Amino acid sequence: MKIGVIGTGQFARSFIALWQLHPAVEAVYVTDLVAERAAQHVEQYDLAGSFPDVDALLASDVDSVAIMTQRWTHGELALRALEAGKHVYSAVPMAITAEEIAAIVAKVEETGLIYMMGETSYYNPAVIYARTRIAEGRFGRVFYSEGDYVHDMDNGFSAAYRFSGGEDWKSTASYPPMLYPTHAIGGVLGALPTYATSVSCLGIVDTGTDGIFDATLSRWGNDFSNMTALFELADGGAMRTNEFRRVGYWKGHESRFRFYGTEEVFEQSGTGATLSVKTEGEDYAKGDTLDVSDLLATGPGELPEGFGDVDPALMQSFASGSAKVQDRSRLPREFDGAHNGHEGSHHYLADDFVRAVTTRTQPPVNAWRAARFTLPGVIAFESARQGGARLPIPDHGDGPADPGWD
Repeated sequence: MKIGVIGTGQFARSFIALWQLHPAVEAVYVTDLVAERAAQHVEQYDLAGSFPDVDALLASDVDSVAIMTQRWTHGELALRALEAGKHVYSAVPMAITAEEIAAIVAKVEETGLIYMMGETSYYNPAVIYARTRIAEGRFGRVFYSEGDYVHDMDNGFSAAYRFSGGEDWKSTASYPPMLYPTHAIGGVLGALPTYATSVSCLGIVDTGTDGIFDATLSRWGNDFSNMTALFELADGGAMRTNEFRRVGYWKGHESRFRFYGTEEVFEQSGTGATLSVKTEGEDYAKGDTLDVSDLLATGPGELPEGFGDVDPALMQSFASGSAKVQDRSRLPREFDGAHNGHEGSHHYLADDFVRAVTTRTQPPVNAWRAARFTLPGVIAFESARQGGARLPIPDHGDGPADPGWD
């Protein structure tokens, strides 16, 4: 396969390097609004070449496109790529409107092309661990779950917006937290075989003095820096998610998850995780609580060359080892020793897209599942704008069966 990468910012480098290593990838091309940056990537990673713009890339013979641009541009670019007959890998989120999400699902259904959203939480060790035990029935009925994405603006986010946004960066740094929901929602719904049907969301108006969440400056008229949503699930359970951008930060898990079942409870904090189980033959009050942090720990990893412009606070997103619960036997050997990121997820995401395209198999986080990870946040933002009104969430169906690449 041949991949054309749209956008050569800081995050794109990780995947460009991995696809260049992958034995099933014949060539990697790039394009960027900053031509010098694209040229630098071609030289640094020995790529096949670059294109002057997106139109030229879409008119080329690449069969696949990876969208690594600003988060509010993904929907439009994905639709353009699908209409040009290209398979699509998209960074999160899938899109920022219900209309764009519906159009992408419809286009994939119409064309049979591969669409994959690169949600890191799907291969988060905590999610893999919970997904496996839930599928085995160990939790009993999971009636309540929590997923949080706790990422303070001072923890590298402001620096990243400055890097990509230019002089007007504050107008986009005000990006509504619930329009970037997949690191929280995707972890919960990546483990549970259900989806969200309604939501009530509260937005916390920012009190910072740096002008980032100023509704008069914001591209989206947004002044919410922290948001909390309660979702009704199709199986009768409930899910709560937090998207926090003004919060005291400690080094640890930015995405963290908790699952409460009738037989087991899994709870992850910023630094560790426990599993509480009923002990055979004993009262519920005499159950055991086990520290499972070691199974989920990935270690810091090593940052590769060429990432010197990344804020040190963001390093855990670009440098990570692997956890005991992550099965590396399914990965190409060429990835051994290659840089990783986001708690060991990058290798799986890069390989999933190649597998999907080369076998013409919709990946685990396909268009239908991506919609279920993304659309609840879009509706939650609207709920917050309406003072927490409970709103229904459309659903686009199950899509094809999960290929089982865990």
